[in-house]
Amino acid sequence: MEVEEAAAASAWPGSSKRCHLLQFLLHASKRLDLRPIVKYSALEFFSGRFLPALPRKMGFCGARSGRVVRSWLVEPPRDSNLELFALVAVWIASKIHDLRPLSVKSLKALGDRIIADQHFMCRDFADAELVFMEVVEHNIGSSSIAFIYLEDLLIHFREISKLGDLLDMDVCMEILDILYETEDTSLLFNSPCSLAASTLVAAYVISVPKQTWEFPILPWVRFATSYNEEEIMKIVLTILLHVLKLDEFKENDMEDFEVRCLL
Repeated sequence: MEVEEAAAASAWPGSSKRCHLLQFLLHASKRLDLRPIVKYSALEFFSGRFLPALPRKMGFCGARSGRVVRSWLVEPPRDSNLELFALVAVWIASKIHDLRPLSVKSLKALGDRIIADQHFMCRDFADAELVFMEVVEHNIGSSSIAFIYLEDLLIHFREISKLGDLLDMDVCMEILDILYETEDTSLLFNSPCSLAASTLVAAYVISVPKQTWEFPILPWVRFATSYNEEEIMKIVLTILLHVLKLDEFKENDMEDFEVRCLL
């Protein structure tokens, strides 16, 4: 029985449902014109903490795994209810980072337009926030998310090299969005600092014209983050394979790729 429960938890929520929910949150972020720090905090709260913890809190892993959450919002966890929790993640992130947080009325109005199967009341948002906080055990710290590390690295890079002006933050954020949507790469967010460093290198390769690849980006990233160049390169390769869909770009090309990055 415990094996079956563990299997159910590990399979949750499934690739297609996870992709749908992350696309929903990204779409909501665009509709609300969120600042990046709010958007990526919400993504971390929802995809990095809420979704992984929900099976355990619903009792999939047995009573010994922690207190079971009881609420009509998670029994059963319908798509519309999970979309509500995605908006709640945005609401929480906005209350942390915005001087004027989003109002529940504005979130309800958006939910009425983009949640297809159900209309939620303002009190449902309040109830969902309580459930959300219980599921994540009030873990809503946002000081160690990949975006913050990435923003800091980019600022430092622009201070020491004019090539930093060619590195577009929008490209960096597009990379992060794709990695969030892709289940195979979502585990990279468990190491936000190394992911930030690797995203910067990948964005450098994508944004900076090859003829101007004169800055030793990998040695600098190693110096700035203390991460091994080979480790960073493996993550960079993974990012490029998913972002650029380079099916012909295999691991045995890594050595040549590394040389080109260091030119």
